[in-house]
Amino acid sequence: MQFVNIGLSQEQRQGVIDLLNADLSDSYLLVVKTKKYHWDVVGPQFRTLHELWQQHYEAISMNIDAIAERTRQLGGYPIGTAKGFLENATLREHPGDLPNAEEMVERLVSDHEQVIRNLRDHIDQCSDNYHDEGTADFLTAIMEQHEEMAWMLRSFIEGSSLTPTGERESSLKTPAAV
Repeated sequence: MQFVNIGLSQEQRQGVIDLLNADLSDSYLLVVKTKKYHWDVVGPQFRTLHELWQQHYEAISMNIDAIAERTRQLGGYPIGTAKGFLENATLREHPGDLPNAEEMVERLVSDHEQVIRNLRDHIDQCSDNYHDEGTADFLTAIMEQHEEMAWMLRSFIEGSSLTPTGERESSLKTPAAV
């Protein structure tokens, strides 16, 4: 790690860099999965999901670059190999598995929610353990983007389930107090 004199010790910066590399790893797995589902989705919901996932993977790709650059600003180096991403990610792949559209949405919701939980923890660690409010703020903005993406995906399937053919099941749920 190169010497950087920004009011954080080398140990503080290294702690934050480790958190950023974990977030970078999860982001890479999420962008790969989102892009794969973008390519493979079929059925009546194809266009909607295809376009939504393109917006999502483009936003996640921009965040990947920003996380890597934040790592460099702190004097560290971002992970840059598939092996490194897989070793440091909390998200998991599903090799050889091609789910239907609803399962794709559910898996992406789960992954975004995992990323959000990780980011909340990393934001707290940046502030409480490493006194790096700049990175805490940076990660907060990324977390808010994932919250919006997760909400959009949850809204897609909320209230009813899709069958593998894209038809809605008859068990519609009405929200309370409506």
